[in-house]
Formats: sequence, C-alpha cells, structure tokens
Amino acid sequence: MTQEISIKTASDFVTFEIGDQLFGVPIDDVQDVFKPQRLTPVPLSHPDVAGVLNLRGRIVTMIDCRQHLGLGRSSYEGMMAVGVERAGESYGLLIDKIGDVLSPDASSFEANPVNLDPRWRAVSKGVFRLEKRLLIVLNIATILDFGKREAA
Repeated sequence: MTQEISIKTASDFVTFEIGDQLFGVPIDDVQDVFKPQRLTPVPLSHPDVAGVLNLRGRIVTMIDCRQHLGLGRSSYEGMMAVGVERAGESYGLLIDKIGDVLSPDASSFEANPVNLDPRWRAVSKGVFRLEKRLLIVLNIATILDFGKREAA
C-alpha cells in the first residue's frame, strides 16, 4: 500500500528503455544520468554487477539491467546509465536509451498486469498506461537487494 501512495503522489518520472520496453523511476530517486566509461570488472561479484567505475571521485557499482531482466548481457557499447543511491552507496543502472521526464496522470497508474514477466513483476511497483505504451515503474530497492535474491 505504501508503494501505491508514493507512486500516486510522485509527479515526474525519468524514463528509459531496456530492450523495447519503457521503464521509469521517480525523478527524486535519480542522482544523475551519464555515459559509463572504463568499467572495471569485480571478480566473484553477483552476475548482475557489470563492474565498478570512478565517477567524479565516487566509486559507482554498475548494474546490468538487461541481465537482471532476463534480456541477456549488455554489450556496454553506447549504453547509458541512471545513477541512484541506496544506503549510502552509489549505483549506476545500465540502460539502452534514456528517455524524457514524464508526468503521467496518477489515475492511469495500475497494479502489475497478470501477464507481466515474473522477473519484471518482481522489480515493478506497477505500470502507467500511456497513450501508446506501458511505462513500468521500477522498484530500485528490489533491483539492488542482492542478498535477498541470493537467499531465495
């Protein structure tokens, strides 16, 4: 229930594409958008961790969203990243293409459709039905909760 309230009160979403699907996160959760360069692999890390990089003096752990969503590994060529922070750590979500900042009507927010891929449903807070597409709202906390996924 708390998730729905936060979605219904948030007005702006940073949107991006992974594969052919439109995703979004509340603009308040986004630190920056950047083009990652010089990823350093991390031995024995979780399969979703593409590596780390130094971004303006911060060590940023890069998460391969394509890998996490079951779309195969990213090539990292031409990729963009959405920078987020959680528990004092910086992360970059590797995405295919950055979109616009959208302010969808709160009344178009719905729970996850039953036919949504289970991996996507696990990281989605719900969807907005836009004119020609679905905007899946990502739950960043779930994507970054490696320990919980390992235990399952």
